[in-house]
Amino acid sequence: MVDEVETNPTDVTRSRKRIRIGDLLVENRVISEGQLQAALAEQKRSGHKLGHTLIELGFIDEQRLLDFLSQQLQIPYIDLTSYPLQPEVVKSIQETLARRYRVIVLENRDKDVLVGMADPTDLFAYDELGHVLKKRVRQAVVRESDLLEALDRMYRRSEELTSLAGELHEDLTQGDFDLGQLMQTVEAGDAPVIRLLQTLFEDALQAKASDIHIEPDEEVLRIRQRIDGVLHEQVMNERRIAPALVQRLKLLASLDISEKRLPQDGRFQIKVKRHSIDVRLSTMPVQHGEAVVMRLLDQSSGILSLDDLGFEQGMLQRLRLLIKKPHGMVLVTGPTGSGKTTTLYSALNELNTAEKKIITVEDPVEYRLPRVNQVQVHEQIGLNFARVLRTALRQDPDILLVGEMRDLETAQIGLRAAITGHFVLSTVHTNSAIGTVSRLLDMGAPGYLMASSLLAIVAQRLVRRVCSHCAVPYEPDQIEQAWLEGVQHDYDLGGLRIGRGCNRCSNTGYRGRVGVYELLELNGEMASALRRDDHESFTRIALASKQFEPLWQSVLQFASQGVTTLSEAMRISGDVDGGRRVKRSMDDRVVSV
Repeated sequence: MVDEVETNPTDVTRSRKRIRIGDLLVENRVISEGQLQAALAEQKRSGHKLGHTLIELGFIDEQRLLDFLSQQLQIPYIDLTSYPLQPEVVKSIQETLARRYRVIVLENRDKDVLVGMADPTDLFAYDELGHVLKKRVRQAVVRESDLLEALDRMYRRSEELTSLAGELHEDLTQGDFDLGQLMQTVEAGDAPVIRLLQTLFEDALQAKASDIHIEPDEEVLRIRQRIDGVLHEQVMNERRIAPALVQRLKLLASLDISEKRLPQDGRFQIKVKRHSIDVRLSTMPVQHGEAVVMRLLDQSSGILSLDDLGFEQGMLQRLRLLIKKPHGMVLVTGPTGSGKTTTLYSALNELNTAEKKIITVEDPVEYRLPRVNQVQVHEQIGLNFARVLRTALRQDPDILLVGEMRDLETAQIGLRAAITGHFVLSTVHTNSAIGTVSRLLDMGAPGYLMASSLLAIVAQRLVRRVCSHCAVPYEPDQIEQAWLEGVQHDYDLGGLRIGRGCNRCSNTGYRGRVGVYELLELNGEMASALRRDDHESFTRIALASKQFEPLWQSVLQFASQGVTTLSEAMRISGDVDGGRRVKRSMDDRVVSV
């Protein structure tokens, strides 16, 4: 963080006497002489600043060091997580300058500016800021990690996107822009369309977006990013740039650029700021051109373990026992974007040992796993799920992962594999664990096959987390109170929280997402009901199971702990309302919600 300190850094006309920060810390008995010498030796080896080294070695807490600097320099310490940052003020200096010197502009007045600095003793940064801003610089000390997060939020690429879009639109309008040549020249990195796409992906990575939507409208082009499950929109007036963007993306994904009447799917990989991003691209003809949706998968982040997914401890132990069985089938269900693939890969990663032969059949292959034989489905050449599965069974597998049970043939092959000595993992698009059985029966899968092979069904959703930096207690409103009375909850709701909105959560009150789950293990009674094709009895027995906790109860428990909000709990309960009503009717307490 810092190496040395000046006695009066806020007075630009006064001479600056430098004092080594280490000596100052020893003099004030914050650290010992021995700790200083050890830190100096480590600093010489690592090349880091002394303050950073002291913190890394555990000789001083970061907050204590910041408070110490604030007191010695007689400048304020500012907590950026709660400071009301203004984008136009922060952008008084260029992003490159802010990141190089670890500074952020907090106030910009007529005669002076207030600047937050991770290292307020950096004289080069101080002089450069005075030169650029041409005003007296007042300093404040801020936490470096908070500063970097604030820079990521404030220097979003929206203005750069608009500028590049305008540049591309002007080139297209003037007729000087050779689109055909650009599309064939990957090296044309300075072309506006290339830089626009690069900026678009950098902005999405910075915002931790899971999807990018490019949607041409009659007069404008809409670019939307899905962040924590919610779409955020940017509207561009340069409608004519849409075909150039779509054509370049098609080339990257090796799609047919001449075909604009039919949907196409593809994928490509890009590197963005040292992150390897796998992009799944889907195009669809719409009224005003072609719409594009890109799913972004950060391969650099690795695969999460089951412990990181948010399972309740008891449920996690039961799931671990289930996936280690020698044969049978475990299904993961939920709507698109609910995290099913992440759960499957986490389970597969735990099972991936040298003693096990694992084959996956996917469309597309989303994550690469060593030692696992992963097969990409290719419908155009007849390589569908059923065909690959039949071949995979002749490859002597121990474990099979089927990306999705889409049709009867795939379901039957998977179910039969599960009763012939293989362990099968797969997904089904349904709203609940109990609804999965109905879906398979509707496909035509025989009940006796499910009874003999199906071990368990996991249903899941992703709910938004309350931002921990701006969370405050709150009381349910009238609508939420009515809903709580309807669901007959048994939780202590004293821990309810809601986010007020702050810099860290972009004033949404939410930051990140967490999974909520229900785990239905099939027992003998449920299997008997399936053999009789008696779905009503199966539902009744499943809901009466002591180990089965529906999704809406799981998310309500999270709400009671302040992890998420009641509004998120109500949203999830809407997906599984039917199952809740059945359970209440069994208890003779039907309530209309």
